Amino acid sequence: MKTREAIILAGGFGTRLQHIVSDVPKPMADINGSPFLVFLLWKLQTAGISHVILSTGYLHEKIENYFGNRFENLKITYSQETEPLGTGGAVQFALGKAETDNLLVLNGDTLFDIDFAHFDNFYRTKKTMLALALRKEKDLCRYGTVKINENAKIVGFSEKNTSNGEGLINGGIYLLNKKLFDNQKLPKTFSFEKEILEKQYLNDEFFGIVFDSYFIDIGVPEDYARAQMELSL
Repeated sequence: MKTREAIILAGGFGTRLQHIVSDVPKPMADINGSPFLVFLLWKLQTAGISHVILSTGYLHEKIENYFGNRFENLKITYSQETEPLGTGGAVQFALGKAETDNLLVLNGDTLFDIDFAHFDNFYRTKKTMLALALRKEKDLCRYGTVKINENAKIVGFSEKNTSNGEGLINGGIYLLNKKLFDNQKLPKTFSFEKEILEKQYLNDEFFGIVFDSYFIDIGVPEDYARAQMELSL
């Protein structure tokens, strides 16, 4: 795998989980004795990532005090928000800490166990500025959907609660070139999904690849409970 850097978005408030996990940021929620973030870092290290930028905000010190500047063979850098920047603002701010042009971006409360090397090869073969890891979902009531054509090019998005039945969802893992943000006149605070994905795909060629891999989002209480049964190091 050629990509060596990743950004993990770990700065959210975790509103839906706060009555269960209130003393740490959501990515630090305990899963059988280890923070959820450990599972993500371990996966990235196994895939060949050597530098992780942790985008932090709410209770950032809990993450910094636990990990410091290393996790096993991973170098860790912090991109600390002093105010909420939204997913797009957080990525844009974290890119200032990047040492290379191409980066993985992951949500800190979701584990999607994809083949990172395959994803990286797809991204480079398509010569795109942005690729998405997609997942086929049988029940779309909780998710917005993504549409791709026969060439895997993204041709549409739909909002949550507008689709039912089976379809493709955004798995929350991206490969992007940091030049994607150049010359966009983006505000300091913005949504990556709304301002980058759902607007720029109309002008740029973005691509999506489907993985039939394990997926869990611990931001939902029932899935947090499921994680306790299914995840172990």
